Amino acid sequence: MSTRVEEPALSVGTSRWFVIGVRIAMGILWVTNAGWKTPPDFGRESGRGLFRFTSFAVEHEVFAPFAFLVREVVLPNFTLFGWMVLIVEAALGSFLVLGLTTRLWALIGVAQAAAITLSTLNAPGEWNWGYYMLIAIHLLLFATAAGRFGGLDGVLRPAWERRNTRWSRLLLRFS
Repeated sequence: MSTRVEEPALSVGTSRWFVIGVRIAMGILWVTNAGWKTPPDFGRESGRGLFRFTSFAVEHEVFAPFAFLVREVVLPNFTLFGWMVLIVEAALGSFLVLGLTTRLWALIGVAQAAAITLSTLNAPGEWNWGYYMLIAIHLLLFATAAGRFGGLDGVLRPAWERRNTRWSRLLLRFS
């Protein structure tokens, strides 16, 4: 009796190209998403933009402790929060496109997507599965160490492996 081993549907090389494509697409998504977070007030005066979507966490509560945090901490300090969101999302997108410390940024993407989900999940007209997919894609980028394929993680890992410093070991974990 012979056992037949099934070949993978896609070659390893083709699969890597898909991982590269998904990583870069997610990076571009975050960079373009950061584009509508407009300083200096991030929509507070007009009740639009980031302020509007953040307010959904209170107006259309998903999780009471998160709504409390938004109401009591985020909204009263909204300008600082707006800058933090803008910087995190621009950095998230840039690091994913570059494929640098991709595992760390994938986890940051999970956290950012979870915060967006907790803000907008119950808002009228929102498609819930979009948020679940955003989280799942970032988990996939983490699990596949996506920056090692066509990214700076793959280029820099040999140098980080040669060094035995705390910083290089940290970079290896994040890549």
